[in-house]
Amino acid sequence: MTITENPPPQAAEADSSFTQPISRLGDRVFGGLSFGAAALILVTLAAVAIFLITEGLPTFTADEGEFDRSFLAYVGPLVFGTTYAAAIALLLATPVAVAVALYISHYAPRRLAKTLGYFVDLLAAIPSVVYGIWGIAVLAPILSDSLYPWLEDNAAFLPFFGPTASTSGRTMMTAGIVLAVMVLPIITAISREVFLQTPRLHEEASLALGATRWEMIRQAVLPFGRSGVISGAMLGLGRALGETMAVAIILAPANGYFWNVITNQNSNTIASNIALSFPESSGLEVNRLIATGLVLFAITFGVNAMARKISSTGFSGAD
Repeated sequence: MTITENPPPQAAEADSSFTQPISRLGDRVFGGLSFGAAALILVTLAAVAIFLITEGLPTFTADEGEFDRSFLAYVGPLVFGTTYAAAIALLLATPVAVAVALYISHYAPRRLAKTLGYFVDLLAAIPSVVYGIWGIAVLAPILSDSLYPWLEDNAAFLPFFGPTASTSGRTMMTAGIVLAVMVLPIITAISREVFLQTPRLHEEASLALGATRWEMIRQAVLPFGRSGVISGAMLGLGRALGETMAVAIILAPANGYFWNVITNQNSNTIASNIALSFPESSGLEVNRLIATGLVLFAITFGVNAMARKISSTGFSGAD
């Protein structure tokens, strides 16, 4: 014989109040404001896309004689220059950003780590035009006097460092280094936060098995933060793709595809070309520039969507 006891009325009321959330006016207002903010982002993104499509459409519907060359021949070198400069920046910035993030999160004393993190974050607050002026006034003369002649003498067998080295420093390499400094705070900040979220038990287990600090980082921290590092690098790539003023100040653009990064002949970027050509353009030339902006919009949107997908799927070796 089993005896069942009914719960007291107070407990039943408490359970029912716990399972049925109370809808308050503040919750509804906050939920509405949050939904409105999210919808505003989508509306703004759609408005930008519609504007670029409508204003760039005359480029594709105009007669062939309106332009000196086809749109593909016009935008091709710009897409190449944009991706080339961003790739150089990413290759230079990512290893340095990961090293700085590891030092701040696992090597530096707490007070020093806080100070270093603060100064690294301040790099993102410097305007791009200041980076451009620094690049052309300080960095370019140093590179043209020391690094570029050495690369021409010792690495000319590679297509990236062939003759003739620039004497002014207005090269793709200079632009790539400046872009690397600009995207460094983004990659460092994201990598640092991901490394700090590594489960403490994973680190202690690795150290308990006799691993050194570097072996622990290699076995526990880096696999866990791999998706964050990749996402930060992709976000930095998106920033480098759309950079305008710094590249416009530094680069000596030319029409064509140029692999050499230490000469004065360089493929221009889309953003820099729009900034330099827009004041003197009129009519269909403006529409063609807007059409190139649509191409840049699509590239940047794709890069950020890829970074979002990588971060959401959790491409991590510590799972």
